[in-house]
Amino acid sequence: MELLDAHLVPAVDGVAYGLLLFVVAAGLSLAFGTAGVLNLSHGMLYAIGAYTGAELSDGTWGGLVIGLAAGTAAAALAGAGLSAATVPLARRGHLAQALLTFGIALVGGDLLIQFFGADELPVRVPGALDSSVHLLGHRYPAYRLCFIAMAVVLAAFGTWVLTRTRVGAAVRASADDPQMLAATGHNPRAVHTGVLAAAGALAGAAGVLGAPIIGPGPGTSENVLMLSLVVVVLGGLRSLWATFFAAIAVGEVQTLGVSVLPELAPYLLFAAMAAVLVFRSRFAQPAAHEEQGPSPDPLSRLRRLLAARWESRPRAAATTPARETAAAAPGRFGAWLRGAGWRQAAPLLVLLALLFALPGMLDSYSISLAGSALALGLLAVSVTVVTGYAGLPTLGQTAPFAVGAYATANLADAGWTVGPVQIVLSALAAAVFSALTGPAVIRARGTTVLMITLAVGELTSAVINQVKSVTGGADGLVGFPATRALWGGEGMTQERELYVYALVVAVVAVALTLLVLRSPAGKLLTGTRGAEARMRASGHPVGRYLLVAHICAGALAGVGGSLMVTVQQYLSPADVGFEIAAFALLAVVIGGTTSVIGALLGAGLIVFTRDWVAGSWPGHGPLLLGTLFIAAVYLLPRGLAGLRTALGRPAPDGPRPAPAVAPPTPSPAGKVSP
Repeated sequence: MELLDAHLVPAVDGVAYGLLLFVVAAGLSLAFGTAGVLNLSHGMLYAIGAYTGAELSDGTWGGLVIGLAAGTAAAALAGAGLSAATVPLARRGHLAQALLTFGIALVGGDLLIQFFGADELPVRVPGALDSSVHLLGHRYPAYRLCFIAMAVVLAAFGTWVLTRTRVGAAVRASADDPQMLAATGHNPRAVHTGVLAAAGALAGAAGVLGAPIIGPGPGTSENVLMLSLVVVVLGGLRSLWATFFAAIAVGEVQTLGVSVLPELAPYLLFAAMAAVLVFRSRFAQPAAHEEQGPSPDPLSRLRRLLAARWESRPRAAATTPARETAAAAPGRFGAWLRGAGWRQAAPLLVLLALLFALPGMLDSYSISLAGSALALGLLAVSVTVVTGYAGLPTLGQTAPFAVGAYATANLADAGWTVGPVQIVLSALAAAVFSALTGPAVIRARGTTVLMITLAVGELTSAVINQVKSVTGGADGLVGFPATRALWGGEGMTQERELYVYALVVAVVAVALTLLVLRSPAGKLLTGTRGAEARMRASGHPVGRYLLVAHICAGALAGVGGSLMVTVQQYLSPADVGFEIAAFALLAVVIGGTTSVIGALLGAGLIVFTRDWVAGSWPGHGPLLLGTLFIAAVYLLPRGLAGLRTALGRPAPDGPRPAPAVAPPTPSPAGKVSP
């Protein structure tokens, strides 16, 4: 009884918090399970309701009702707008939707701050609710008890609408069989818009009613989104009741867990999320990557290409003596210079020459940004390997990136300041980390990979914030000795020498990556992405290929993290957070999902927008980056490499891009039922 008495208030707080998350997560589940939209701006819809309700609250019942109506309506309109924005991406899969909605969240969050201010708004509730009541001998806020009742009523009303009305039947039918729904005379487009508007209304209503619990302010939308994703993953998409109990469990972990198990509470949610996703993928059939369109099997295409090249060789070459073959080599090299090989290599050589010439063209600040772009570029290249070549879209590649970064910072602090040693050990640490997490990733496919890698990234962030002796916690690390380029040299502190060091390391890493991707091993990996079922049927160990690719990409991300620490000479959790993972994925989309050089260019564009352009317009960095997200998704469906292909030229460093996440197909798994 003493234990119950001591933790009664946190337990009731957990119920209130969980019910708030349930209302938000129900809208997210509705949008994803029924409309097929992976909405990473759902937290922004909550913030719209919260800001609107807080602005209209005046401490009266009328203010609460008006705020509830206005906040719900505003979020519903925003949800309908999302429907119009995502319809053109219906056939491009969830990756494009995730990037678009993340960009919309950045733009919307910036506009909300500009309109309502950057400070957390106070929320005034009616006087009757702004008091405490007795609950089993404890004083407890009356508003939270009232909110529990309102959330239960809202949940019951939503269940009744879905199960007992014609509107609910149409919604469930749109998840199961949109073609049959259209045959009955209903417009699937209208149902799609209505579903997203209803999802927005739920988030907006939760924002208004939950503002006294999770007040509107910077970071609110991201926190609500992450917790809602955990609830949806734990509860699944088939049952509102499962979502309800998952939300209660998450609420209890967030409140009661902090008081009972404060050391483990930060890890429990995302660890549970990752475990559930891995469990489901283990018991599902191995999902093969389906071919996108009528393109032939990559292995068959490779065999035909090799056969055509063999047949095109002069017959006399087979009997030419070694001396004649050696004498003919300069001729073949000259033919390569005059042929397509030179035309393909020329842009790369021009880019390389430009990069080496930058120190003489830019000021110190711009040079430091260029060094940061190289570090982010290596992270983007690692995402290209995993997403574009292995076909595993990832939102957690910042985890090995962080391992490499913190390894370098701690090595420098321990006196290991030689650059090559830091690079090798950081890459090794990141590779070991990827080897440990790889088996949980390579089994899944599509959106499940996004969620598993997101959970891995968030768990890594939780560890970073908790293990202060190694990471410095929220304060980060600073003041460690500067890196030396080689043995016997001095520590590098000038921007130009740091940039040259980063450029040399990046060139070597990218060259090795291109060499591997163009080798037979790279072709096998491409075949795994394009025709996994055929690869398995022919006896190839697909899982082994994917695991090796995941480990190598992790090592490459670790090199990028090491470079970032060397260039910046400090490290904070924000440098390895979820936002950086989204930036790396955007860089891949900008460049083309299978273009290594395009990923580097995309990273440069992001750093240019985030730091240089935003520096000229202070306070609007998220707005500019969100606009870049939206423009890239709409204007570059196949990236810069796709533009090159459209002009009749092959991409210089990879096969033809393919969608990283296959478009969703209607199935009973998307059904929303009580």
